[in-house]
Amino acid sequence: MSIAARSPFARHTRAHHPSCPALSRQRLRTNITVIIIHERTVPCAYMHSGRSPTWYKFEVSSTGYDNPKRIYQMRQLSFASFIVLWSHCHQAVDAQSLSDLATKTFDFVIIGGGTAGSVIANRLTENPKFNVLVIEAGPSNDGVLDIMVPAFAFGLANTAYDWNFTMVPQVGLNGRVLTLERGHVLGGSSSVNGMDYTRGSSDDYDRFARVTGDQGWSWNNLQPYILRCPPADGHNVTGEFDPRVHGFDGINFVSLGSNPLAVDQRVIQTTVDLKDEFPFSLDVNSGKPLGVSWVQSTIGQGERSNAARTYLAPKYRSRPNLHIVLNTFVTRVLPTGVNGPLDLRVVEIASNATGPRIRVTATKEVITSAGSIGTPHILLNSGIGDKADLAALGIKSILNLSHVGKNLHDHPTTSVAFLTIGKDVPTWQTNATVLAENLAQWEANRTGPLVQFLGHHVAWTRIPSNSSIFKQFPDPSAGPNTPHLELTVGRSDGSTISCDVVAVTPTSTGTVKLRSNNPFDDPLIDPQFLTSNFDLFALREGIRTIRRFYSGPAWKGYIVAEIVPGANVTSDDDLNEYIRNTVSSFAHPVSTAKMSPKGASNGVVDPDLRLKGAKGLRIVDASVMPFVTAGHTQAPVYIIAERAADIIKAAW
Repeated sequence: MSIAARSPFARHTRAHHPSCPALSRQRLRTNITVIIIHERTVPCAYMHSGRSPTWYKFEVSSTGYDNPKRIYQMRQLSFASFIVLWSHCHQAVDAQSLSDLATKTFDFVIIGGGTAGSVIANRLTENPKFNVLVIEAGPSNDGVLDIMVPAFAFGLANTAYDWNFTMVPQVGLNGRVLTLERGHVLGGSSSVNGMDYTRGSSDDYDRFARVTGDQGWSWNNLQPYILRCPPADGHNVTGEFDPRVHGFDGINFVSLGSNPLAVDQRVIQTTVDLKDEFPFSLDVNSGKPLGVSWVQSTIGQGERSNAARTYLAPKYRSRPNLHIVLNTFVTRVLPTGVNGPLDLRVVEIASNATGPRIRVTATKEVITSAGSIGTPHILLNSGIGDKADLAALGIKSILNLSHVGKNLHDHPTTSVAFLTIGKDVPTWQTNATVLAENLAQWEANRTGPLVQFLGHHVAWTRIPSNSSIFKQFPDPSAGPNTPHLELTVGRSDGSTISCDVVAVTPTSTGTVKLRSNNPFDDPLIDPQFLTSNFDLFALREGIRTIRRFYSGPAWKGYIVAEIVPGANVTSDDDLNEYIRNTVSSFAHPVSTAKMSPKGASNGVVDPDLRLKGAKGLRIVDASVMPFVTAGHTQAPVYIIAERAADIIKAAW
């Protein structure tokens, strides 16, 4: 048995050191015992997993919690420092390296072993005649504690498992520079996200079908793929979800929270007391999510259920026709020849910025599943994009597709927080001893408070149809079943309650562009947050809505005071300033290689996900969505990938 501090590699910033040899270190699978040596550990509930954890420290006057002299201080905290006792260590089943490949030619080459890429790899290799290579830029997910433990999702930002992207200064946010968390690990963002599983509304998919001209993308026609993720939970879930809208024989796990929270019953009571505005909705994934529902998450058997753990489980990775290389970057896709129609079946790869570049070939298709940032980055570096933009960087254009990297949608979010009377109740978020006990329980049998992430409930609401904003903007939602706002109600660490306020039908759109002609330079990411007044109005409405929720009878005597933005922040101008100074990304970028009708001049891919104007390349990831869904984007990516796999198999 050896004793080692948590590896400094876990805090390595890959974006700034793409050639770091640490990225090639093998992962270890372990049985883990943890001793906490940090005084306080606060992966707090105020910020979504795409943002840095925040702790609010309060000084309250003796005259009462509502004293205007109350102040709060925000300071950044990381997770606890751990001393890890590694026992019974053995190497995980690892993927191949470039040097291990016996051939450089495969039937299919999949760029990206993330959420979509893992699905495609699994489904294609069901056919033993298909030889498939998956190229993943990040390391393995095996044995990474912060990935395995659902409650530790906050510990993954700014690590080797995150691309550590930053955005350009945001004009609509007073010039602030934001981070954007994206999975840089096998399983992609399904390995680092907040695990929420929300399909969106039926209207979202019907709009996909309408704008692409392909009814196969409609809600009804996607049902076989929608039902492939089953709820898998050991507790009595009666009244928490509707089994009629779920399948039970899929690969991925989707579960409901198994550890009751003190505020759960107050949330449910609010759906009774304020039922006209906040009705109870039995299932967030029914296609009609409006109301307050129990959260469904990609958690199973006490661990995060990411795409690498499920779709690339050992029984699938042992298939002789599936090959995976890790820590390997795709620099470009290249034509197979110089004559005839453009045919893109060659992929250029490298282990680091200074290493040799190797080419692998797909005899059937290259499938780009690098995500809404990675996919346009690779296409643009390959000479596929706006010809003028490429020429300015000295990149030769091989296909003039002006919409590559355009139409970036993302969900902007801000927060509201309240102080409660439960401030002396120790929880794992605020007490190191409790965290140690909870972690020991999780390590022993995968149960306890660490088997869930934050709260159990979510509210989906619409802006009233008579709101003044609709005199300036048409309704951007996909239809009447579609919310404008997500409110993460009922998140509590015992002493505070927090709520993310998310604009899920944003009208601001942005871009992903190249910084240089060096494929190892991070792209310029500009979602142009809050450049549309609709989005600002929506977030303002969301803050006022959550205040009404927590003013209900169920919270009387329990909520003591509003911490942020503060009860005195009420005017449009004051709320606008608070929002512009606090908005961050909910880490749901989409639409940078969007679908459009076959033959249409706009868009990047046809409805069958083939790249317009070329043969041999298909895109399967969140970048193909024509619009962002009104919900978390993990579930739609699984759904899109499942259908895409059938489309690809049918073509061959």
